[in-house]
Amino acid sequence: MPKDIFEGGNKLPLIDEFYTIQGEGFHFGKAAYFIRIGGCDIGCHWCDTKYSWKADTDKLISIEEIAENVTKTKADTIVVTGGEPLMYNMNPLCNLMKQKDIKTFIETSGAHQLTGKWDWICLSPKQNAAPTDEIIPLANELKVIIYEQEDFLWAEKYAELVSKSCYLFLQPEWSRRHILTSLIVEYVKQNTKWSISIQAHKYMKIP
Repeated sequence: MPKDIFEGGNKLPLIDEFYTIQGEGFHFGKAAYFIRIGGCDIGCHWCDTKYSWKADTDKLISIEEIAENVTKTKADTIVVTGGEPLMYNMNPLCNLMKQKDIKTFIETSGAHQLTGKWDWICLSPKQNAAPTDEIIPLANELKVIIYEQEDFLWAEKYAELVSKSCYLFLQPEWSRRHILTSLIVEYVKQNTKWSISIQAHKYMKIP
């Protein structure tokens, strides 16, 4: 894919955008404007946003248009997610949002070079594409999706690598939540450095 079509990050393959309530992790319950970027080269089999894997390069959106949509709302925070947003240069988008006094949050696997100036980094590592050494100590929040019992060991591996100030969350994979939630609850009770994260927005039936 020719990189110049993104104009150095000034245009992005936007899949979806919406102003809603954060439903997961540390910032649960807070309002934020979500920017979902298309394209993912990781491809977790349990992913609940598989429609975002393909970047529609015929419908690239300028970051100025994205910023305009954000400022039409009362949002003071954006959450950039995907797909995998770090497949693209995030510097222009972050710089533009900073000019507008909008806080910048990202949710990423961390498998690509970190670009952009972020107020909050939620690192959600995936077993088939390990995060870079650069991003791990910068993570504010570690969110590990638990799909099977062995994922607890994966979570502990990264809990040892992130900074001491990083918040630690275990989240059941949605399709297996009825099986996994009780296991995670018991695990957190025995390993109190962790907290449980649920996809509360799905229970509330909001985006």
